[in-house]
Amino acid sequence: MEMIKLEINGVEVEVEKGSNLLQAARKANVKIPTLCYHPDLKPGASCGICVVRQLVPSRTEPGKFVPSPKLLRACCTEAVEGMKILTHDPDIVQVRRTVLELILANHPNDCLQCPRSGRCELQDIAADFGIREVPFPKEVNHRDNDTSTPSLVLNPDKCIKCGSCAEVCQKMQNVWALEFIGRGEKTVMAPAADVKLAESPCIKCGQCSAHCPVGAIYENDETAKVWDALRDEEKVCLVQIAPAVRVALGEDFGMKPGELSTGKIYAALRRLGFNKVFDTNFSADVTIMEEGTEFIKRFTTGGKLPLITSCCPAWTDWMEKYAPDFTENFSSAKSPQQMLSALAKTYWAEKNGVDGKKVHVTSIMPCTAKKFEIARDKSMESSGSQDTDVVLTTRELARMIKAAGIDFMSLPDEPADDLLGAYTGAGTIFGVTGGVMEAALRTAYCLITKEAQPPAIEFTAVRGMEGVKTATIDIKGTKVNIAVAHQMGNVEKVLNEVREDIKNGVKPRYDFIEVMACRGGCIGGGGQPCLATDEVRAARTAGLYSDDEKSTVRMSHLNPEVQSLYKDYLGEPGSEKAEHLLHTHYHKRELYKFTK
Repeated sequence: MEMIKLEINGVEVEVEKGSNLLQAARKANVKIPTLCYHPDLKPGASCGICVVRQLVPSRTEPGKFVPSPKLLRACCTEAVEGMKILTHDPDIVQVRRTVLELILANHPNDCLQCPRSGRCELQDIAADFGIREVPFPKEVNHRDNDTSTPSLVLNPDKCIKCGSCAEVCQKMQNVWALEFIGRGEKTVMAPAADVKLAESPCIKCGQCSAHCPVGAIYENDETAKVWDALRDEEKVCLVQIAPAVRVALGEDFGMKPGELSTGKIYAALRRLGFNKVFDTNFSADVTIMEEGTEFIKRFTTGGKLPLITSCCPAWTDWMEKYAPDFTENFSSAKSPQQMLSALAKTYWAEKNGVDGKKVHVTSIMPCTAKKFEIARDKSMESSGSQDTDVVLTTRELARMIKAAGIDFMSLPDEPADDLLGAYTGAGTIFGVTGGVMEAALRTAYCLITKEAQPPAIEFTAVRGMEGVKTATIDIKGTKVNIAVAHQMGNVEKVLNEVREDIKNGVKPRYDFIEVMACRGGCIGGGGQPCLATDEVRAARTAGLYSDDEKSTVRMSHLNPEVQSLYKDYLGEPGSEKAEHLLHTHYHKRELYKFTK
């Protein structure tokens, strides 16, 4: 790795060749303000706040360096050997202040009503610069909010034209639902062709909202529905939390990314008023039983391969729109969220003598697409009514806890409730890319070989942040070829390889494929605390792996509550009752669905 040296405000720093000036400045412990920059994205240099100066040799005084009159945008300027950079002087500060004032002149002043208030980059920078008044006329180009999807809200008035959402949607996610429309003052960020978001190719992944520096795109807040349910004495309110929530929620309360807060979350949910607290990790274990059985059956009897995981609703939506030729390859197993909700209103209700129609299930998810999933088709009503009543993101739960005045950090650790609460290490790693595959392989190995456990329980070949990971797993002489992809922009490469094999009349090179729509998997989901970087994702990932490592039971089929579920209620994986409650189907969806 080639390194270069340069000076930042007179301090010599060493950085990797190819680094930009923002990265170099951080080496000198200098933070240059930005609005449009995110390390996930190619720098767009659109906001102009990160301007700096280069010191250049004086023409009149040999050996002396003077500030160049030209300002450089630090986000898109590559650091070069021997550079001398000045990040702050009165003129630079004034330029940045003026840019902020111009942005604020076209920005609403309703911070108190904004879901990003307190975690808004524009708000933070304006406070840093002490801006109290804006010397320019207020001109907000008003457009109505787009509330057409159950997952996301677009507030065009808040948009600062940074372009991050379009870059994410087009380049990271390969969805192309958002773009710049118009020119100059008339420029707006909107769904392609200026249709409603629900009419666009949007897959509701929420990565646009997770990368937006302001409140122009945010999750559809449904906390009021949950408060209403908790207030209703006729309802039995149950709640479940997804694997990735436990390593991210604490960030809103001062914990470091990746710190496990599982027990505190259980305690907080009880204090909010939920009657029973369950864990989606339990149904992740059930998913492995259903999906693993499905894979073994296909793999050993010549069924349709590769089998492709289907627990990510943004991915299944993308596939139905962009790759409907793979619908038969999808696992019919529902997502863990939907499995637990169906079991809560049937299995749990029957065991506890509760009328399933009175059961209300809230799920806490790291994902905005989960809000869409709960009503995607009639199979999401396998209990006789809508299985999952409300989905809240990690961000929404944090707001509920704060609204209730709960001192999260002082809460004692509490356990989940029985029947749908126990989980294995395999269940918890569902929240990270490669985790579903690793959990499936642990159980598949045992079911195929009839051995108690694999020689090595950790399948490290599927771990890591590489966009596509491939490997051949040897199960006692049986070769299983696998692929793991995360971040939608990486998926088409894998699908095209399979298409090429099919076109050439050869056996597909992969037997089993795992896909997660968001970078890093659910730990980087669109409903998690905003503006996550790979550093944050790595910490959250490490948190889930540590939860796996400390688990007494690390394979899904050995979960005692799962064993009881099949013994007492379902019979066996793939049974008629299991098919009804725990499985679904997929079909082609149109990219654009006009409702006008």
